[in-house]
Amino acid sequence: MDTSHIQETIKMVAEEHMDIRTITMGISLLDTIGGTVEETAQNVYTKITTKAKNLVAVAQKIERDYGIPITNKRISVTPVALIAGRAKPEEMIIIAKALDAAAKEVGVDFIGGYSALVQKGFSNGDLALIKSLPEVLTNTDIVMSSINIGSTKAGINLDAVKLMGETVKTISEISGTANAKMVIFANAVEDNPFMAGAFHGVSEPDVVINVGVSGPGVVKNAISKCKGEPIDKVAETIKRTAFKITRIGQFIGSLAAEELNVEFGIVDLSLAPTAERGDSVAEVLEEIGLEQVGAHGTTATLMLLNDAVKKGGVMASQRVGGLSGAFIPVSEDAGMIDAVKAGTLSLAKLEAMTAVCSVGLDMIAIPGDVPATTIAGMIADEAAIGVQNNKTTAVRILPSPGYEVGEIVEYGGLLGQAPVMPVVNVSSADFINRGGHIPAPIHSFKN
Repeated sequence: MDTSHIQETIKMVAEEHMDIRTITMGISLLDTIGGTVEETAQNVYTKITTKAKNLVAVAQKIERDYGIPITNKRISVTPVALIAGRAKPEEMIIIAKALDAAAKEVGVDFIGGYSALVQKGFSNGDLALIKSLPEVLTNTDIVMSSINIGSTKAGINLDAVKLMGETVKTISEISGTANAKMVIFANAVEDNPFMAGAFHGVSEPDVVINVGVSGPGVVKNAISKCKGEPIDKVAETIKRTAFKITRIGQFIGSLAAEELNVEFGIVDLSLAPTAERGDSVAEVLEEIGLEQVGAHGTTATLMLLNDAVKKGGVMASQRVGGLSGAFIPVSEDAGMIDAVKAGTLSLAKLEAMTAVCSVGLDMIAIPGDVPATTIAGMIADEAAIGVQNNKTTAVRILPSPGYEVGEIVEYGGLLGQAPVMPVVNVSSADFINRGGHIPAPIHSFKN
C-alpha cells in the first residue's frame, strides 16, 4: 500500500499550517420576511437555528475522524437589506441582534450577510442598513457586514462611496476594531465563504455548504525546493501544490454537505494568511525571490502566485469559486507586518498589488484623523481597479484614533496587529462630494 499521500497530508497539517480555514453554511432568508421587523427577526432566528443546528458538531466530527483542522465554522445569509423592507435605521438592530443570537446559539465563529448591494442605487432597506452600521457593528459580537458599491456592469455608485467613507470614520470613533467586521466591495461574489465579506447570494440554493481552504505554508515549503529553477518551474510547483490542497477541501466539503443533508457549493482556494510565522503570503513571495515583499517585482510574483493557485484549484474541483487566490491583509500576515515596519511596503504598493491579488486593501491601519473623504477616495480607487479589470476588489481600512504613523495597533486573535501606515495628505474631497455615478467601462456591454 502506498502511504506517501497520507504522510504528505500529515506533514502539511503538522508542519506547514495546512487547514480547512472555514466551513461556511449559506442560508437563504428570503422566506423569513414578516409583517413587522420583530416578526422578521424571529423568523430569521428560527431558520438559522434550525438549519445550522448540527453544523459545528459535524465539522468537529470530521476534524476528529480525519485529523484535518477546521479553523472556523461560519454562516452566511442573504443580504439583510433585501429582507429589511420598510424598516427604519433604528429598527435594524433588532434583526442584527437576532443574527448574533442565532449564530451564538448554534456555536459558529461568525455570521456574515449584514449586507447591501448598492452598485446602482439605494432601496429603503439599503439605506436603513448602512445608516445602522455604527450601532450594529459596535453592539453585536460576531455579525459581519459587506457593502457592494460598484461592479463592472453597473459602474461605481459615488454616493455610496462617500457614505461608506463617512461610515468607516464614524465607526472608528466608537470602536477601534469594529471596522474589521466590514468589507466594502466592488464585484462582490455570491458564494464567498470568507469573512467579513461572506453573504448568501440570491441565486444560491436554500442551504449550501461552501469551504475555504488555505495553505500559504504548504506553498512556501514546495517553492523552497525550487531554488535556482526557472520561474515557469515555480509556477508549475505552485499549481501542483494548489491541486493537492484543493482536493482535500473538495473531500471535506462534500463530506460535510452529505452529513448535513444539504447541497455542496464551492471550494474557495484562497491563500489566507495568519499572523503566525510560516503562514504568510508575503513569505511565499519572498521564497520566489524577493528580499522583502514590497520590493520591485512584488506585483509580478503575486500575479504568478494568484494565477497558479487558481489553475491548480480549478483542476482539482468541479466547483471552485468564491475569491480563490491570495489575500494580502496586512494585520493578519507576519511578513506584510515586517515589510510595513521596515518601510518597504507602502499603501501605493499595496494598491498596485490589488490589481492582481484575490481581494484588495485589507486590514490596514491608518491615522485616526484621516478625513472621511480621503477614506472614500481609497474606496473609489479600489473599486476602479475592480470595475475596470472585471475582478473583485475590496477595502477594509482601520482608522486608529490616538495612534501615530508607525505605532502598532493590537487587534488580537485572528485579526493580529498592524503598524499605522502614512496616508497622502492631499484632499480628494471635491471629487467625492460631486456624488452621482461613475459609468460602467465600455467593455461591460457584453450580452
